[in-house]
Amino acid sequence: MTSPASPGSTFCGRTRREFLWEAGAGFTGLALNDLLSRDGFFTKHATAAGAAPYKNPLAPKQPHFEGKAKNVIFLFMYGGPSQVDTFDYKPEMYPLDGKTVPVKVFGRGGHRNEGRVIGPKWAFKQYGQCGKWISDLFPNVGGCADDIAFLHSMTAESPIHGSAMLMMNSGRILSGFPCMGSWVNYGLGSENENLPGFVVMLDPTGGPISGPKNWTSGFMPATYQATVVRTKGTPILDLTPPEGMTPELQRQLLDALGEENARHLAARPDNTDLAARIASYELAYKMQQSAPEAGDLTQETEATQKLYGLDNPRTQDFGRKCLLARRMVERGVRFVQIYSGGNHNDANWDAHGDLVKNHSYHAGNTDLPIAGLIRDLKARGLFDSTLIIWGGEFGRQPIAEYAQGTGRDHNSYGFTMWMAGGGIKGGVSVGATDEFGANAVEKPFHVKRLHATVLHQLGLDPNRLSYFYSGLDQKLVGVEEVEPIREVIA
Repeated sequence: MTSPASPGSTFCGRTRREFLWEAGAGFTGLALNDLLSRDGFFTKHATAAGAAPYKNPLAPKQPHFEGKAKNVIFLFMYGGPSQVDTFDYKPEMYPLDGKTVPVKVFGRGGHRNEGRVIGPKWAFKQYGQCGKWISDLFPNVGGCADDIAFLHSMTAESPIHGSAMLMMNSGRILSGFPCMGSWVNYGLGSENENLPGFVVMLDPTGGPISGPKNWTSGFMPATYQATVVRTKGTPILDLTPPEGMTPELQRQLLDALGEENARHLAARPDNTDLAARIASYELAYKMQQSAPEAGDLTQETEATQKLYGLDNPRTQDFGRKCLLARRMVERGVRFVQIYSGGNHNDANWDAHGDLVKNHSYHAGNTDLPIAGLIRDLKARGLFDSTLIIWGGEFGRQPIAEYAQGTGRDHNSYGFTMWMAGGGIKGGVSVGATDEFGANAVEKPFHVKRLHATVLHQLGLDPNRLSYFYSGLDQKLVGVEEVEPIREVIA
């Protein structure tokens, strides 16, 4: 749907507004010279084809204001970690273990008004100068308590994995919308021409429910969707040239292909898929050299590898992901998302059965690498410019789901996430749940407030960053004004 043109307001047959959208300006205030393509490949082939210069959608763009963060690392604990067993200390629950109490909850089992309490299964200790109470599940993260802002009153709209995952990643419970990493790259562009702007690393047991819907670019050009990177072997598949293909011959083939695609695009400038394909061919060519180097962890010292737990089979996989994330942001990758937990059986944090077995396993795999990431970023001077997010799609209930066992059902009405680095205050806790950890009762923060905070720290106004689609100025945070969580902003 296009906007009706008014006298004197058109540019080449389109409204000024539409021209700005098609030029890549998703928000007011971007200088046009930042929207033009970088010199080289795109301009050369467009000129050879007799077309207007192609506008590289990942060219760096000016933010709305100077942000404190440049990159984001989202540590996604897929399945929903239990807040009262990790970071939301509820000492009054210990003596209630096994007792039936009145408490309103809503999970996959529906609405309930009472249930058998599952007391916290781990002891808590105080850490840091802030004195934050943290579970024995996370002793290493506890050592970083003074660097972390804990959000104890997060809320979401769905207690079901699929829709809750989409909500956490894209701000909607329905599929088809761009995820947060896509919005970040759309708003800021990429600082590295040779690596993807948005990277996802999955659990070795597989991806989360709905798979690529969680890192899609939705209605935006495909250029903004994530690239899935492996942590063992070749980081990105299909980058090795076929046998007998020399760099010179490959360059000639890409140049010829670029000219033909540019000529084809000139007649259909609204074909964003084709534009993204042109960009992807050249990016893939450049990644043949850059991706293997970025993924080569043998370049790291033995001490650094040990810091991330690469010397221990238990922590090796997640540690490799965290170390690779650091190498990615160090090289200008805007948004890195790491998943802990796959989508089958007990391979994620979805503790419906044996809570102790489930959370001991997943926390044991991730605690040391996460702390290593924080300490390494600080040592390299990257912590202040890298925003770290920890959390799942929701939390868990304080009562048992079944008549027997220690499993907890889903809980989207009050759960904990935390942020660190990137201009976030350290050693603070904001918001609170009730005495059972079931519902947010103090400063409830919807997931959209988290999204607004991420954009704000990157220098993007969450209420101005928009993309024109289907006749609407679409936004990550939706149609209503959404404020960042200022209590955690330094």
